Amino acid sequence: MSAAFMVRVAEEAADREACFAVRKEVFVAEQGVPEDIEYDAYDAGAVHVLAVGEDGTPLGTGRLLHGEAAAAKNGGDPAVGSLGRLAVTRRARGLGAGAALVRAIEEAARARGLTAVDLHAQTHALGFYERLGYEAYGPEFPDAGIPHRAMRRVL
Repeated sequence: MSAAFMVRVAEEAADREACFAVRKEVFVAEQGVPEDIEYDAYDAGAVHVLAVGEDGTPLGTGRLLHGEAAAAKNGGDPAVGSLGRLAVTRRARGLGAGAALVRAIEEAARARGLTAVDLHAQTHALGFYERLGYEAYGPEFPDAGIPHRAMRRVL
C-alpha cells in the first residue's frame, strides 16, 4: 500500500459512517471491545477526523470532545479537549496516519480555543503519544478491560 493518505474532518454522513466502521474493525473485531460500549452519546457532538487512502479507503479515525463532554472526561476543565477513539486499520499502521490524525485533532482543539488535549492511552501506545508530546499522569486504570493511562499535551 502506498503511504499516501489525507486526513479530513468527517462532516458528511458517509465520512462519519467510515469512522464508525474503522472503530468497529479495530476496537470491536480486533481488540474485543463490546460494541455496545464502543459507540456512545458523545459521538453526536464530537469532532470526528478520518484518514483515507488515495483510493478513498478509510484508514483511521479519531474524535475530539470539547466543552461539557470533554470536561466530564478530564476532571472538569472546559479549556481542555479530550482526544479519543483513535484507531488505525491494521493495513495502514506504520504509514503515519495515527500521528496525522492526532495533529488534526489538535488543530480542531486550537480552533475551538482549547489550551490542552487529554487522552486515555492504551498502555502499549504510551510511547506513540509521548513522541507526539503527550505526558502521562495518574495511575494505570482499566477501560473496556484494557490497561490505560491518562495523558495530556499543552497546545
